[in-house]
Amino acid sequence: MEFYNTDFLKSDEIELILEKTTDEDPERKFVPAYHFNICDRQGNVMGACSLRVGYNENLYYGGHIGYGVDEAYRGHRYAAKACRLLFELARKHGMKYLYITCRPDNLPSKKTCEHLGGELIEIAQLPKDNEMRVRRGETETCVFKFNL
Repeated sequence: MEFYNTDFLKSDEIELILEKTTDEDPERKFVPAYHFNICDRQGNVMGACSLRVGYNENLYYGGHIGYGVDEAYRGHRYAAKACRLLFELARKHGMKYLYITCRPDNLPSKKTCEHLGGELIEIAQLPKDNEMRVRRGETETCVFKFNL
C-alpha cells in the first residue's frame, strides 16, 4: 500500500501532524497505519490519533481509528474533529466505511462516536484470542460503523 502525503489534514482549529507510518504485519493481522499528533494551529500537541487502512476481523473489534486527547484539552471535541479529518484520508484510500470501537464504560468516546453520526452496531464480546482481551483484560467493546 502507498502512504499518501497528509499535509491536507488540517482545519481552522487543528492539524494532524504525521509522526510515523507502520506497514502491515500479516502474522499479527495488522494492516498499514498512519499515526498522528493532534495539534492546535500553533503546533501544540493536544493528543494523538491513528488510522488503520484496510479491513479484517481485528478491525471490527479494534476499530480503524484510535484517538486520545490530553486531559488539559478535553471538552472541545478535538477527537471528533480529528476523526473528520481522518475520514478524508480513508476516503482517499478508497475505503467505504470505518469502525470506531470503545469500551462500554468510556462515555466520552461513545459521545464522540455518536456526535460523528456513527451507528452502534453492537456491544461485541471480544474473542478469547483478541489482543485487547489477552493484554488488557477487556471482554467487550462497542462497535460503531461510519459510512463514508
